[in-house]
Parts: sequence; structure tokens; C-alpha cells
Amino acid sequence: VQLVESGGGLVQAGGSLRLSCVASGLNFADYAYAWFRQAPGKEREGLTCMSIRDFLTYRSDVAKGRFTISSDIPKTTVFLQMNNLNPEDTAVYSCAAVPLATFLTNNYVYRGCPANTMAIWGQGAQVTVSS
Repeated sequence: VQLVESGGGLVQAGGSLRLSCVASGLNFADYAYAWFRQAPGKEREGLTCMSIRDFLTYRSDVAKGRFTISSDIPKTTVFLQMNNLNPEDTAVYSCAAVPLATFLTNNYVYRGCPANTMAIWGQGAQVTVSS
């Protein structure tokens, strides 16, 4: 069971980037997926999470208007589209998965996916935004 991120890199301020997270070894639709980030010297921050079966989606205030989570079910892939990036978005971005039952039972669609409840984590992808 693993999640593998890709798509990180260096981008100029105002630019866009799309991260991918490929899931393997699990029943893709039985999980909800989340994106987190951690900047140097800062705590991990939850951005957005989504159930795959019915696309229930939570976005943090940081993510609203600029970051969008989506999925390609046949490819068992979750994406994070990031637009209008700024240097404050520089961080390691990680995807994670939580059992769908946990997501629904705890109403994560209204309050986000807590990092300490995520069952599976990817290795992280560095995103650097230059000014």
C-alpha cells in the first residue's frame, strides 16, 4: 500500500503547478484523500480533502480560490491543482489517505481531515515558489 506524489518543482510567483498522487495496493474508492503541506519551521497544514465515491470536498481557507483537489479514478490518482502561487506557498506537499468510513463518520467534509487520523502517507513533494 503506498501513495506516490509527483509534480513538485520550482515555479515563479503567480504561476501554477499540479501535483499528482498515485495510490496503489488499496481499494481506491474506499478512501478519502487529503493534501497537506509543511513549510520550513512551521507546523503541518491541512489544505483539502475529498471522498472518492461521492466527491464530498473540504477546502481550508488557504485552499479556497486557489487550490483544487480532483481525482482520476481509473488511474487511482488524486491531483492538487495550485494556481496563483506565491512564495509563502513554498513547502513540502504530501498526500494522505483515510478510510472513507472515518471521513464520513467524523464529518471531515465540514472540518477537514486531521493529520493524525490519516492511515497512509506519501513521501512528499517539494514546491518552491520564487518571487
